Amino acid sequence: MQPYELTLADAARRIRARELSPVELVDSVLDRIGTVDPHVGAYVAVTAEHARAAAREAEREAARGAFRGPLHGVPAGLKDLIDVAGSPTSASSRVREGHRAAADSTVAARLRAAGSVLVGKTHTHEFAYGLTTPQTGNAWDRGRVAGGSSGGSAVAVAAGAATFALGTDTGGSIRVPAALNGVVGLKPTYGLVPRHGVTSLSWSLDHVGPVTRTVEDAALVLGVLAGHDPRDPASLDLPALDHAAHLTEGEPDLTGVRVGVPRDYYFDHVDPEVEAAVRRGIAELAALGARLVDVDIPMTRYIQATQWGLMVPEATAYHEGTLRTVPDRYQADVRILLEAGELMGAGDYLRAQRSRTLMREEWARMQEEVDVIAAPSVPMTAVKADQTTVTWADGTAEAVSDAYVRLSAPANITGVPALSVPVGHDTAGMPIGMQLLGRPFGEQALLRVGHAYERTQSARSLAPVA
Repeated sequence: MQPYELTLADAARRIRARELSPVELVDSVLDRIGTVDPHVGAYVAVTAEHARAAAREAEREAARGAFRGPLHGVPAGLKDLIDVAGSPTSASSRVREGHRAAADSTVAARLRAAGSVLVGKTHTHEFAYGLTTPQTGNAWDRGRVAGGSSGGSAVAVAAGAATFALGTDTGGSIRVPAALNGVVGLKPTYGLVPRHGVTSLSWSLDHVGPVTRTVEDAALVLGVLAGHDPRDPASLDLPALDHAAHLTEGEPDLTGVRVGVPRDYYFDHVDPEVEAAVRRGIAELAALGARLVDVDIPMTRYIQATQWGLMVPEATAYHEGTLRTVPDRYQADVRILLEAGELMGAGDYLRAQRSRTLMREEWARMQEEVDVIAAPSVPMTAVKADQTTVTWADGTAEAVSDAYVRLSAPANITGVPALSVPVGHDTAGMPIGMQLLGRPFGEQALLRVGHAYERTQSARSLAPVA
């Protein structure tokens, strides 16, 4: 096995045992980037020289026995909305030409302090305003969409071009590409991970979280990222938790865990192969001792309107200046959405806020009955790059972007944590994801269930990038 193939947890154990050098690991990942990135386009920039220097410093510290934690010497990719001091934050947009970040974002600073090594900035759909990341090809089939807007991060991890990566999630932008590329994506509870220094799409919906190969890896990264930062008005001051410490090492056992299975919404207009794979995953949870509980998803008719009613005006407000001064620098799809936001009145925005408040209250009541909810992450696997709509069995047509956001948006509106874990492939060989949704600050329950499930499966291999 090559070092780039290691999970974060395995790499951390080997570095700690002095069986693997951070230099060897980072060189292996950089070589892998050189091999696969010309095919998939995960990175907008690769910082090889800085990465090698940081790896050498991590190696010197390891030689002294000075380990900073499980991320020590481990290479990461960061979505190119996340500021790193002295580096461009392009947001994959010509609007940001010439930009360089003056300081680290909170999450970049925390990764740096934990000894992680930045190997590059990963592509996003322009300003995170889309669900496909058109610059990037799917790790399993480059002719298909990567998912978005954290498509570059998910593809890098799936292809072995990063040991882990960070993404952002406003309507599914971590979970969608994670599901489409066969990796793990975690959207934490709103306010758990600070967003200072991260370019905003919609401040009341934005989250930062990890994209990893395993649930254990996600827990390790979350332990570094979480924590209060007063520079983010939404950041919450909560006790620090070691999320990975709560993952059991013995036989997986979910006895006593109540898993909600939606009667409605999450299995409506879903590809039969996706539904079958997710229901097999749910059956596996039951086999591990979980008790399945049927639940009704509240206020489903208002989900799409509430998501767009919040996101569109907030995004337009953020871009107000550049939309007026350099509108020609935006891609057409993003510019149209931003201009549409100027047509939304204050009343529409207030109604969306009111709807969100009611939805949070109804979800809280529903979640009293269960510990987690299990459902599909996305309704279909990765479509061809030129496909714009999907037609369901009943003849209903839906835009691809609307379909991908449909099952992930509720967790953004309510702020609850959500985890996407791989549960197999369809007959075309494309990955399928199962989504676990928890109560606010219920990350430990999500990680426990996801970790137990994946330990019943054979080890996942990297995507077979040419």
